[in-house]
Amino acid sequence: MCLLIFAHRTSDRLPLVVAANRDEFHARPTAAAQFWPEAPLLLAGKDLQAGGTWMGITRSGRFAAITNFRRSTDPEQAARSRGHLTTDFLLGKDSPEDYMTAIAPYGEDYGGYNLLLGAGAELWYHCNVGRQLPQSLAPGLYGLGNTFLDNAWPKIELGKQRLCDLLASGDMNHAALATVVGNREPANPHQLQEFGLTGPMDAFLSAQFIQGAEYGTRATTSLWLQADGQIHWREQSFQPTGAAKGVSEFQFQLEPSTPVQSTGA
Repeated sequence: MCLLIFAHRTSDRLPLVVAANRDEFHARPTAAAQFWPEAPLLLAGKDLQAGGTWMGITRSGRFAAITNFRRSTDPEQAARSRGHLTTDFLLGKDSPEDYMTAIAPYGEDYGGYNLLLGAGAELWYHCNVGRQLPQSLAPGLYGLGNTFLDNAWPKIELGKQRLCDLLASGDMNHAALATVVGNREPANPHQLQEFGLTGPMDAFLSAQFIQGAEYGTRATTSLWLQADGQIHWREQSFQPTGAAKGVSEFQFQLEPSTPVQSTGA
């Protein structure tokens, strides 16, 4: 997962809204999002090479997503797969704070990551680059790519503005939410220079939706949680050409005992 734009507790009507792209090598084997046969409460895609997931949610409302941190440890050299950080949380019972506190001392065992974990009204963030501590996120609108949370990369700023406009319109639907992370145009070179990004690969990766024969956006996921406990999820998969492929769409109700997020207002 390489781009997430999300609104956390900005609205009592929609306490969680997420638009996300998973960018990966097209040759890496992947299973589309589904409720896992071996864990029927978990809805997520699956990395068939290492066995974990980049983003998922459970019927009890546990949420997790992860992005890699650019220009950090080569994941092939890391002792553990980052995708298990999300999977282990989703299948466990620890609170986001307790889970992050437990894994933080072992951050160097993984390639660089940005990790989001949610349960109930809580949403936590941890990055294992730069000895950062886990932090609880206040209500707000956020963007996460392959560097620290809310870095002002052009594609993140564009996504946040688009999500803000969509929320203001009051018309939430999967097609509209997917456009939040759907721009295929590279960023303006002058904008990239402000971040020291001047190479051809920097330009290639600057688009929200990355289109390449070997590496690119494999899937776009749109997700929102309603105040009544309804969860809406759609994963749109793509071919290397950028053409749409399969769709996995689900709507389900949180378990009755699950507390729904609120703004606290």
